[in-house]
Amino acid sequence: MAKQKYYVVWEGRKPGVYATWAECKQQTDQFTGAKYKSYESKQAAEEAFRGGWKGNWGQTGPGKSGSGAGAQGRNSSKRPGTQTESEAIDYDSISVDVGTRGNPGPVEYKGVDTRTGEVIFSCGPVSKGTNNLGEFLAIVHALALLKKEGSSKTVYSDSVNAMKWVREKKVSTTLPRDHTTEEIWRMIDRAENWLRTNTYANKVLKWQTRLWGEIKADYGRK
Repeated sequence: MAKQKYYVVWEGRKPGVYATWAECKQQTDQFTGAKYKSYESKQAAEEAFRGGWKGNWGQTGPGKSGSGAGAQGRNSSKRPGTQTESEAIDYDSISVDVGTRGNPGPVEYKGVDTRTGEVIFSCGPVSKGTNNLGEFLAIVHALALLKKEGSSKTVYSDSVNAMKWVREKKVSTTLPRDHTTEEIWRMIDRAENWLRTNTYANKVLKWQTRLWGEIKADYGRK
């Protein structure tokens, strides 16, 4: 019987420690610049996660390490809308996050003041959706609100997929359109239409969970 391994994801969709390769792969597969490694014990994995990838990832020794396809080198240029590890939090911003009960399952989302944690808007629960769809809707909600207010504030999200969908103005999901998902699909259609018919100058940036801790809008349902 194979020995239990634990997987550390420093750079991926949801950084953290995972108990199966399938969970690790879900966070790192096709994620540009993914950094992950396997460990023989949960304690070792948790210590490595706290220590950060610079002292662990890519080093020789037990465990498997890897990087996503197209990982960026030290001298590669930044893609618009991204930030380097050395950049500080922009506290004059809105942070968004989603809360779910199952995936798919009931979905709710909110946007908070990054500095104070004060809830600026919230929505749901919607009867059935996914984490990434909730994140997508939260980002668009924040952008629409900020445009209405004439604000140039930054929006933070910890969902790479949702940020990609916002840039492309189109979601890519396997969630079917049926009577159980009618509510969230109506919201998605409205959000996509808003993106196609509006422009905005706000930055939508990735919340660096590994460096900064959980995003300020986190529901605490890990």
